[in-house]
Amino acid sequence: MKRIVLTGGGTAGHVTPNIALLPRLKELDYDIHYIGSYDGIEKKLIEEMGIPYYGISSGKLRRYFDVKNFTDPIRVLKGYGEARKLLKKLKPDVLFSKGGFVAVPVVLAARHCHIPCIIHESDMTPGLANRLAIPSATKVCCNFPETLAHLPKEKAVLTGSPIRQELRQGNKLAGLKFCGFTAGKPVLMVIGGSLGSANVNEAIRGILPELLKTFQVIHLCGKGKMDSSLTHTEGYVQYEYIKEELADLFALSDVVVSRAGANAICELLDLRKPALLIPLGSNASRGDQILNAESFRSQGFCEVLTEDQLNPRLLLDTILKLYASRADYIQAMEKSKLSNAIETITDLIEEVAAKH
Repeated sequence: MKRIVLTGGGTAGHVTPNIALLPRLKELDYDIHYIGSYDGIEKKLIEEMGIPYYGISSGKLRRYFDVKNFTDPIRVLKGYGEARKLLKKLKPDVLFSKGGFVAVPVVLAARHCHIPCIIHESDMTPGLANRLAIPSATKVCCNFPETLAHLPKEKAVLTGSPIRQELRQGNKLAGLKFCGFTAGKPVLMVIGGSLGSANVNEAIRGILPELLKTFQVIHLCGKGKMDSSLTHTEGYVQYEYIKEELADLFALSDVVVSRAGANAICELLDLRKPALLIPLGSNASRGDQILNAESFRSQGFCEVLTEDQLNPRLLLDTILKLYASRADYIQAMEKSKLSNAIETITDLIEEVAAKH
């Protein structure tokens, strides 16, 4: 039996693509193990999947001053030693890394142990953790055509991002029932996101009376960000967070308003959902969401508004335009080569593992 070690953590975005690969890896008869941090979000998510999990010491490598800069390198070195010990014990045929700082010592240890490593970069330009890991990688997967220019030519592979297959299995009628909506009116879903969602929430609620003339609205507004004064508004439902019913809500939705995190927009592409993307500004991130959104707009998949453009008239007009032209966006997404990421990546894993 072939053996693979997965790694990645720190945020859900560094874990869920790994989870999306699990069903196909099991079909291919891989013995799957996971290396993450002692107590990061990845530990809970992976253990829930019944995958053997191993925690190592980890620290963040910052480009700004913080007192932890004096202690975290020690944690990274300790994690490197722990990862080497684990990899020598597990002897995997291949390592797949989704990134995050916990993955850096694992990738470096794999190189020391002569284990081939594939890493995946979600954003337009590689983050610091993946920049540190790329020299040790056999192949580097990416989501955007523009990213190829930032990667070693002999290692770069345009794959797209693995998407949880259960999102494709939503039931529109179940979504209607869950939301209490009627079948004859289009549905707009707004995904504020957990980070920086206040601006999107406020902008959408500011034009809600106008939106409700055309749409029924599902609003995923983030923890603690529900507006109790709107609870009984006809045609409008709001939730802090949705997990089990998310596939049904996607199936129900005609168009989507979303932030522009790489995993989120790749899900929209895979599900063929025309979207208005409102990226986090460079003041709240390293600017990767802005680049992600512009790439998707250039490929004809979406519309984009910056936070500075969230005036009521322009926001409403853009959403109405998106809905009126939704067939054009769907057609562009159907032509994309980035919608079979699981097959592309697992084929690459098979190829690399076979050479080990």
